[in-house]
Amino acid sequence: MSILGTRVVRTEDPRLLTAGGTYVDDLRVPELTQAARVTFVRSPIAHALITGIDAAAAREAPGVLAVLTANDLDDLPPPPPDDGGGGGDGGDGGEAAPLPLGGPWTEPLLAVDRVRFVGEPVAMVITTEHYQGEDAAELVSVDYEPLPPVIGADAALAGESLLFPAAGTNVAVTFGAPADATTFDGCEVVVERTIENQRLAPVPMEGRAAAAVWAAGKLTVWVSTQNAQISRFVLAGALGLDPDSIRVVAPDVGGGFGAKIGLDRDALLVAWAAKHTGRALRWAETRSENLLGMTHGRAQRQVIKIGGTLDGRILAYRLEIVQDTGAYPRMGGFLPFLTSLMATGPYDIGTAETAYRVIVTNTTPISAYRGAGRPEATAAVERAVDLFAVEIGMDPADVRRINLVPPDKFPFNSPCGAVYDTGAYSAALDKVLAGAGYQELRAEQARRRERGDVRQLGIGVASYVEITAADAAGGETARLVVHDDGTATVYTGSSAHGQGHHTAWAMLVQAELGIDMDKVTVVHGDTDLIPLGVGTYASRSLQLGGVAVQKAAVDVREQARRVAADMLEASESDLELDVDRGLWHVRGDPEASRTWAQVAGHAGEDGLAASVNYTEGQPTFPFGTHLAVAEVDTETGKATMLRHVTVDDAGTVLSPLLAEGQRHGGIAQGVAQALLEEMRYDAAGNPVTGTLVDYAIITAAELPSFELLASETPATINPLGAKGIGEAGTIGATPATQNAVIDAVSHLGVRHIDMPVTPERVWTAISDAREGR
Repeated sequence: MSILGTRVVRTEDPRLLTAGGTYVDDLRVPELTQAARVTFVRSPIAHALITGIDAAAAREAPGVLAVLTANDLDDLPPPPPDDGGGGGDGGDGGEAAPLPLGGPWTEPLLAVDRVRFVGEPVAMVITTEHYQGEDAAELVSVDYEPLPPVIGADAALAGESLLFPAAGTNVAVTFGAPADATTFDGCEVVVERTIENQRLAPVPMEGRAAAAVWAAGKLTVWVSTQNAQISRFVLAGALGLDPDSIRVVAPDVGGGFGAKIGLDRDALLVAWAAKHTGRALRWAETRSENLLGMTHGRAQRQVIKIGGTLDGRILAYRLEIVQDTGAYPRMGGFLPFLTSLMATGPYDIGTAETAYRVIVTNTTPISAYRGAGRPEATAAVERAVDLFAVEIGMDPADVRRINLVPPDKFPFNSPCGAVYDTGAYSAALDKVLAGAGYQELRAEQARRRERGDVRQLGIGVASYVEITAADAAGGETARLVVHDDGTATVYTGSSAHGQGHHTAWAMLVQAELGIDMDKVTVVHGDTDLIPLGVGTYASRSLQLGGVAVQKAAVDVREQARRVAADMLEASESDLELDVDRGLWHVRGDPEASRTWAQVAGHAGEDGLAASVNYTEGQPTFPFGTHLAVAEVDTETGKATMLRHVTVDDAGTVLSPLLAEGQRHGGIAQGVAQALLEEMRYDAAGNPVTGTLVDYAIITAAELPSFELLASETPATINPLGAKGIGEAGTIGATPATQNAVIDAVSHLGVRHIDMPVTPERVWTAISDAREGR
């Protein structure tokens, strides 16, 4: 029996639960024994000109080794040539912008003559001891001339104050044609609404951290990243170094959620300063720095328009997006491009239009966050479907069933350009409705409404499809070595930060070779050992990195077949591998066998090893349905989650335990966006949720036990049949929860409440509806 698909225990956990993880700031390697500490001087103002920096007092402070500003960055290579900025209002609007934008939108490593968000690095202080840094940083005097801040979409589009005067606009990217006036002709019902998908902070367990040393002509950087190899190439380009002269190591990484893709600018500065000063350096941000400086996610204003017939058929859909990208357009138009690509979700809609504008504001830059554009698409279309259902007086589950792509239409060409590979969308919906007892929930809701209960019941449904491994053409690498003691080592370009790669890759080796999981070591995140790789993001690991491991194992197996045949003096075609026992033997003679240790020892100097760069992968499209049950106190507005029932179909499941863990984490983050989380700024650009006292992270106390239903529709475009699972929970949970809260008070006249659906917002919506506002 194959180990694949079984509930094996994670191999990573004993070390993590006993000795604990070794994160960047925990490192005690010889190279960092005498490392100095870096503290950043950050702007306390959202938008201002810098008229002077005086670091004299700081340089005289105890323990200060150096104070560095933009003037010291003269040993860096020049930035890339102006590429026209990738669009803006003057762009052709026909293509997604390059990533990131250059030209007038270029982001400095340290602020030069202007700051554009609270928390932007202005200078860096290097001290012998950590505690000396904050005191010295306060002595760096920066003269600011405040400028009018640009906060929110309205201010950015008005253009009265510009973040980049040379650009002449706050709109960095435009895409899409003007709305077609005839698109909704023939629709019996049309609903239109503007909704907000709020700004979120990723808040990983471990904040950003880096350490670096320059010695013997080589730069070594330890960094908390999702991609050691990509980080190396970022460093090479920024510092003007040959990639071979750089080693990047990602030790244990305490969560990333997309915000640790590649190398952040602060870590890049630490690496530069280590080379510039000749000192080994360390930096680990505080939690306040993390909330201000690490990229945020989401931040879209969406205008949804949906039209169809009175019997529930959706005929047309339009989505217009204003993407707040923060102070610098690091992602160009990539995030709203993904939102546009997945705009119609799992529905067979005849006509769809999308358009977006990317704006800059005096806030922390926006980048990828768990789902990266796809949760925003699902949140929009699922609110649109519910609004449409209310307008025509039909059950929202029935509207979904009518419009879901039927199973005989796969592969399905969506009107937004994606090609969905495989799916059973209606089956997922029906399984969730049955598992939740949907009809009884609706009956209980009706009883409460009839009685006029203070605590009303809401049922929210959300069906979704998402794209994973969108960059599949980039591939992934693996190297597998079987040693003469019968153990094996996997070197993977994928980068684990909580997902369970060590367990999954060991399962693949055992399934193909019969080498027990506990004899398999997995190595990742060191560019000296794995110079080529892509890393972990976009739910790509199993379908790309896992396939690379599987193919390497098959290659090693065939090498071993030849060696074992020679040892047993038999034909290769007569050799069999007993995977259950991990033994090679001649067919029909299981007693005459050889172990992996014996075969590897006989293989000669090169041993048994195989390297694979798997580049034949294609994007896959996981799907599912979530149903949330909420209870809302109509006197206080407080919503309480009672149940959450889901189907998240990610193709063939390699490890149910790991898949469920990903679903649990994703659902929790999705519910958190719907109920609690929002990174907010006041009119002056000051963060008002800049600490964990104010930024409401969800806890187990606010969550019910999740009811996870199984469904596996294999992908047909990779050997494992796998699709991504890392972001699915977040994508489905947010609109299901929001819909549930709104549904609980819809009979009172409430049609929409923007996220997060806090007690204040719910109470206000109820009051406005009662008073006819």
